[in-house]
Amino acid sequence: MQAGATWQHDAADTRALRRRGWTLFLLTATYFFSFMDRQILAILLEAIRADLKLSDTQLGLLSGLVFAIFYATLGIPLARLADRSNRRNIIAISLALWSVMTALCGVAQNFTQLMLARIGVGVGEAGSGPPSQSIISDLYPPEKRASAMAIYSLGVLLGGGLGMVIGGVVAHSYGWRAAMMVVGLPGVVLAVIVRLFVVEPRRGLADGKVPAPASDAPPVSVWQGISSLLRNPAAFHLVAAITVTSLVGYAVTGWGPSYMQRSLGMSMLDVSRYVALPAALTAGGSALIGGWLSDRAAKRQGVYAQAWVVAGMKVLAFPFALAFYFIDHLWLALGSYFIASIFAGAYIGPTYAMIQHLAPLRLRATWAALTLLATSLLGLGVGPFAVGQISDLLKPTYGDESLRWAMFSVAMLTPLGIFHYWRAGVLMKRMGA
Repeated sequence: MQAGATWQHDAADTRALRRRGWTLFLLTATYFFSFMDRQILAILLEAIRADLKLSDTQLGLLSGLVFAIFYATLGIPLARLADRSNRRNIIAISLALWSVMTALCGVAQNFTQLMLARIGVGVGEAGSGPPSQSIISDLYPPEKRASAMAIYSLGVLLGGGLGMVIGGVVAHSYGWRAAMMVVGLPGVVLAVIVRLFVVEPRRGLADGKVPAPASDAPPVSVWQGISSLLRNPAAFHLVAAITVTSLVGYAVTGWGPSYMQRSLGMSMLDVSRYVALPAALTAGGSALIGGWLSDRAAKRQGVYAQAWVVAGMKVLAFPFALAFYFIDHLWLALGSYFIASIFAGAYIGPTYAMIQHLAPLRLRATWAALTLLATSLLGLGVGPFAVGQISDLLKPTYGDESLRWAMFSVAMLTPLGIFHYWRAGVLMKRMGA
């Protein structure tokens, strides 16, 4: 009986590893839909503002804080569930929910209705990221994990970019409400595919570890999960680094299209045609190169070197990111924006890979959720909202140019993120990671 169980166990492991490429593809597609549904609002902000008569502060709330509060806080209990149960099913149900809620954004008639629909999107998306990262970490060993996470991060970069392309083109012809429905509804079909074909691997498979059965393992509270992360100084600095980076990044992606329309004279259709997709592709290439460089650095020196690779790429991007706000010539400004985008996506895969590397085996989804809690509340929640608030405060002095200075103010936080990446690498090296 024991021999039969062992054979079934080995067969399941072999099947999971054989199909890990397909699983990674579907999880990346899910992440793609997540960010497409989340970021489509960016290209539609000016149309929504005109239709519903909203202020920049209200638009900032819809883009960030309203979504982020529910996305972040519900992520922890759902991650705790994912650490004890079937992760694939949680992802599929979550995908179906946020897809329907995105479509319902298209029927909102006022700020309150649109806010409630955005809350629904946040509730659904809370169940996707941590379980997906946990599955990927069980399918790919540490020396290949940064590249796998980099591929997964393409969902962020391509989803946000293509969401703006599709949203802009559809909204130009049929209005912003139709754009919401066109982007939202196909996710329901993908949810069924994920449920049928994504592999649920054994925990610790790629690390060669066999954890105790969930029924035998002592329960770990959320506070114990938080405490375990805070007691690891390297992990703390990684979370701080990605939080600051996310705050700046969400401010740019959330308000960038509006800035291009207000200060650079572009139309919504021009932004979707000539900026969104090229920026997504360059950032996607950055993610893949960043993951490859990080894995090479990990093989030669150790996982700690991945933090320094990310810090270096952010140092290269920073002057071009600032120049974007000081150049009035359209094509020179966009050129600076694209150069910055070449380095923009390099941090995501390596950062999540390092956090998963440091996390205890049965707390991988929980640590991922805690990271998303910080990046969502402080990054997604504060970034776009802060830009909207600063823009409204500066509007009496600068008029439409207030948005330029609001975005520049937030971008100046970038050196703080660079410092945290550098410090994380130092501490991981001391730990022998």
